[in-house]
Amino acid sequence: MTSLLLLTDMPVRGERLAKSLNLIRHTVVADVLDPDTCERTRDLDGIGVIISDVSFSQSSTVAALRSYIDRVRRTRANAEKVPYLCLLHDDTSRGNATAQALGAMCVLRADQAGYSLVNALGSMLKSDPAGSASIAADVASADAALTRIFEIGRSGGVIAPELIESGAEFIKTALSKADVQTWLEVVWRFDDITHQHCLLVAGLAAGFAKELGFNGADCKRLTKAALLHDIGKSRIPVAVLNKVGRLDEDEQRIIRTHPAVGYDMLVEHGYSAELLAVVRSHHEYLDGTGYPDRLSGRDIPDLVRLATICDIYAALIERRPYKEPMGAGQAYTILTNMQGKLDPVLLEAFRTIAVSIR
Repeated sequence: MTSLLLLTDMPVRGERLAKSLNLIRHTVVADVLDPDTCERTRDLDGIGVIISDVSFSQSSTVAALRSYIDRVRRTRANAEKVPYLCLLHDDTSRGNATAQALGAMCVLRADQAGYSLVNALGSMLKSDPAGSASIAADVASADAALTRIFEIGRSGGVIAPELIESGAEFIKTALSKADVQTWLEVVWRFDDITHQHCLLVAGLAAGFAKELGFNGADCKRLTKAALLHDIGKSRIPVAVLNKVGRLDEDEQRIIRTHPAVGYDMLVEHGYSAELLAVVRSHHEYLDGTGYPDRLSGRDIPDLVRLATICDIYAALIERRPYKEPMGAGQAYTILTNMQGKLDPVLLEAFRTIAVSIR
């Protein structure tokens, strides 16, 4: 399989981008300003696309990038034919001219690349639209939207409904090409546990809606709600959110604020009442023991009941470096033992999804 060569002048930023790109192809990250990195990057025969994530503000950085691209071309006889994609940090006529002079076949604004980058790479790699690379591209695109959603949430900005729409569309498209198992296998590769969880829940929700025979519009409603259900966690301190091990009482109190916080972030910004209900009430139980409002019985809408099942199941099958993942059968058994808390009819319908996961 061909690899991606990501040339960067900011290794931390480059590694973060590479995590997303690795869903599509193995990505080799090289710091153009580090001679040692240049020496270590010797095996270039498998490179399918060159990507630069470099600021053109300094002529010395541009010269280093040009030198690295020239080195790749000298190393490989057919390197002139290897596509080169430029993420432009300097959206000026000079920046565009520099990208063209470097031989870029595609130029994208770095701050707006998102899923456009994934689509562009898909075209360059000529991926089979029905193959696993295409599913990975859909996952990466959904994650790009999710990343932007959480960035806006952390900064205190308003999350536009259109952004949720685009993320849900990629999930819906992926689940039309493959089963839930394929989606989960790609999502399980994520290191960021919050992103992994949100994408697991959204994929399970889309698959569940499909299993229940929902039409396209209803499937998308549930998928959007599932993708956005934990947006309140964007306002939770990272130390609490990413803590390894059991939370203490104060930390649990903080984490339990996320449904109400998420609701407050979205209310009066164009979101439907049913989506807002999922964000606020996905930790409510039919017996009234949930939070934040201790709703019970008929006070909990069907869409919330669906999302809650997917949310709990996803949390049980998450894969983290510090613990063994729970098997699908064991996770489903835990759900069935939560007597009086979950909708029994919907839980029985979810069995088909649960037993299909390995």
